[in-house]
Amino acid sequence: MAQSNRLYFIDAVRAFAILMMLQGHFIDTLLAPVYKDKSNTAYTIWSYFRGITAPTFFTISGLVFAYLLLRAYAKGNDKTRIKKGLFRGLLLLAIGYSLRINVFSWLSGSFSSYFLVVDVLQCIGVSLIFLVGLHILFKKHSYIFSIVLFTIGCVCFVTEPLYRNLTLDHVPQIIGNYLIKSNGSVFTILPWFGYSAFGAFISTVFFRHVHRDRFKLSTIIIFFIVGGFLIYYSSWFLLKLYDVTDIELFKMSANYNYLFSRLGDVLMLFGVFYTLEQFLKQSIIARIGEKTLSIYVIHFILLYGSFTGYGLKKFLSNSLEPTTAILGAVLFMVVVCFISFHYAKTNAFVYNLTRKIIDTFKNR
Repeated sequence: MAQSNRLYFIDAVRAFAILMMLQGHFIDTLLAPVYKDKSNTAYTIWSYFRGITAPTFFTISGLVFAYLLLRAYAKGNDKTRIKKGLFRGLLLLAIGYSLRINVFSWLSGSFSSYFLVVDVLQCIGVSLIFLVGLHILFKKHSYIFSIVLFTIGCVCFVTEPLYRNLTLDHVPQIIGNYLIKSNGSVFTILPWFGYSAFGAFISTVFFRHVHRDRFKLSTIIIFFIVGGFLIYYSSWFLLKLYDVTDIELFKMSANYNYLFSRLGDVLMLFGVFYTLEQFLKQSIIARIGEKTLSIYVIHFILLYGSFTGYGLKKFLSNSLEPTTAILGAVLFMVVVCFISFHYAKTNAFVYNLTRKIIDTFKNR
């Protein structure tokens, strides 16, 4: 793949999402409840933009992962990339669960089901594994692959009313937590895999057409048009589908339509950063975008007290005034990013060591 076909704007989108996550988690966790007033314009705007973070993460993960698989297949050897993808997915699962471990509690013989709670890393890990499976099934049929991914995304979103209040009383928690939130899971495979599927769909379009003249300009315009449509008219469109088909599900989906509108936000974000791409190459923003996993892990340890139970939440939960929370969030972002840049070698070392251990056992 030519250098000019590299999607530089992706790292900038990642950086924006991870920084929004850092300040969002910090303020949401530590700001005093009295200031979380939905009638306050500033808080409402902050809350809205904070809501873009997770959809962006899932969409960009699907886009990047599927794009790399397609590139590898085009070069005639995607087996290595498939293995790396499966390993990456399993590693995210392991890290996601490990961040919920409280070593001191375990050593004292106290085990909590909190350890089984599913968060963003586990969901992205499972999503990557699903995308590997879909790639293996449809890699020889590019356009069918695109249609399947787009269809999966739509089905995940439209059927949300059917599983919104799902209960799985007789299913083991370790499995049920991927589908329901009643046990404390923050994210579930449905509907969030839908964003990864849409991201993978976008990657197939990029892969087929990114080398063409005026592709960038056309894509930026499409991002803004489709994004705006999804934000402002997706509910209207679903109601029109209900009028035409008389399928109640379309009406139910339209009446609580946050999934398609958030996808619109993500596409608008893509449009902004793709427009500014030439100014972002080799920038500090792009570098931050390359460190999202280590930044996520470090922020979880510092804020929520992974492994030890001692984080900022333990001492400052729901106690800060707005000015202190804002200044603290900025400092928190700087500190976490600083640690991440100096932690990168250790992160690579652990990643490679884990792979070597697994390869050793496989070769026995």
